[in-house]
Amino acid sequence: MKKIFTILTLSLLSSAYAQHSIMIVNNYSTTFDFQGKIGAHNFAGSCYPYVTSNTPTSIVVPADSHQGNGKELAYKNFRDQFTSSLYPTTNWTLQTTATNSSVRSWNHPSIAPGGVISENVKWASSQFQMYYAGTSTPEPGFSGQIGESPDPCTGAPGYTSTSYGDIEWFNITVANVTYSYLQIY
Repeated sequence: MKKIFTILTLSLLSSAYAQHSIMIVNNYSTTFDFQGKIGAHNFAGSCYPYVTSNTPTSIVVPADSHQGNGKELAYKNFRDQFTSSLYPTTNWTLQTTATNSSVRSWNHPSIAPGGVISENVKWASSQFQMYYAGTSTPEPGFSGQIGESPDPCTGAPGYTSTSYGDIEWFNITVANVTYSYLQIY
């Protein structure tokens, strides 16, 4: 009985300190590397807080990097992604209003799991540019913004098809955790 109580207590405590949204980027394209920024925001009434990846360049997910081969981008939260993801983000831009913006490091307490920021945002959109695999050559016809459709803050569509490939965003919710998928084909 004590073991069951201990397991239940630990489960409840760990879920109380977890961001309820997990970001996964699957790049099934063998032609293009994904480069972009990923953002999360509040969906309840206003778009703030709004948190976006802020790296010296962009997040890069190479061609043929997906869950099938274990090379997908996976962010459980703003902090733990730095030590658990193949493609970590060093800094995040935090906007609390349209005129108030600051850069936070991946381990800053204000964006830690269980905090007011992480508990009030979910992954929402990405601004992206596709590059030919292994090069610094962009494909101008395969770029834009993608997100949860309809995203009330960015207006990003959930699916875009080009002659170069397709990109989509969708969410799956399991046991009160939303998995946000950005997939490139």
